[in-house]
Amino acid sequence: MQHPWNDLRRLSEEVNRAFNDALSQNGDGTNVVTSSWAPAVDIRETTESFVLAADIPGVEPKDIEVTMEKGVLTIRGERKLEAREDGGEQGFRRVERLHGAFHRRFSLPDSADAEGITARGAHGVLEIVIPKKKTVQPRRIEVG
Repeated sequence: MQHPWNDLRRLSEEVNRAFNDALSQNGDGTNVVTSSWAPAVDIRETTESFVLAADIPGVEPKDIEVTMEKGVLTIRGERKLEAREDGGEQGFRRVERLHGAFHRRFSLPDSADAEGITARGAHGVLEIVIPKKKTVQPRRIEVG
């Protein structure tokens, strides 16, 4: 006879495994864990540039690393857990904001100018501007 607790333990292990698999799945389909959380990022394109806006509240701009290598833009940093005191008489505490290291990578098109990238942080938003390379326009040459 099978013990009922074995079934419950097995179910719990399967749920934990599924949850962990979902958390470790990156946007590129790999299962390599790159960060504890990932900031939301908006990307827009203008005629002159690509602009990324990442929500990173609670992280000082000086603590964010932005690199560009081989056509891949990488944003790294860490949001530290604030020291909190237990609240109320019963010691309840609630922490919903994610913390820990973050790491986002973006493949950029060949038209991106890596030398002209600028980044600034204000009000919890990191804005990265990636200018486009100047395209050489065809020139008509008069035959004399």
